[in-house]
Amino acid sequence: MKSRTAGPGGHNRSRRGNYHHGMLRDALIRATDEILCERGAVGFTLREAARRAGVSVSAPSHHFGSAAGLLTEAAIAGFEELARVLRNAADGATAPAARLRAQGAGYVRFALAHPGRFQLMFRHDLVLAGDDRLAAAGQAAYAELETSVRAYLAGTDSVADEVLRSTVLGAWSTVHGFAQLALDGKFTTMSQPRSLSDFVSDALPGVLLAAWPDKE
Repeated sequence: MKSRTAGPGGHNRSRRGNYHHGMLRDALIRATDEILCERGAVGFTLREAARRAGVSVSAPSHHFGSAAGLLTEAAIAGFEELARVLRNAADGATAPAARLRAQGAGYVRFALAHPGRFQLMFRHDLVLAGDDRLAAAGQAAYAELETSVRAYLAGTDSVADEVLRSTVLGAWSTVHGFAQLALDGKFTTMSQPRSLSDFVSDALPGVLLAAWPDKE
């Protein structure tokens, strides 16, 4: 019996043969994350994703249909991870204001740790328009923040819809804007001589406290 790994390119052939559907999906999403982090969305290609995952060039198209299909899966995974981050942050705090600040810090940390994926999650021109799973994943992450805002406003379910919506949008805009400014290098001058990470660690708590002070 011939070895499946013998000869030039044998390693890739072995990986192709051993991948199950779910494993291939995860491998291609990881490869996509790497490309996005290194090159941004403009540097992404299905060919490069396949090369990094060690599969045939046709594999991404076969499983996801197109570059937009694979990028949509990566964006879904991003929103799912963000929802977990926000949920875990809220679970670690008790007071409503502290929960919101913890979620805000978690949001920014997620963006800085996964810049390529974070940018992709809000690039509607790169993903499948109207994808139901992507919409649901984004709504699930939004709901984590909405729950904490509701508790911060009143601690009940009787908050007026207009007030709740405006406050959630304000909260989201605050942390998303801070994260985007950091990713765009807008804090470079004011952070010197410290690193960006140190600057964020020092400045973000004050920003969050100003947005959501403790209630007496």
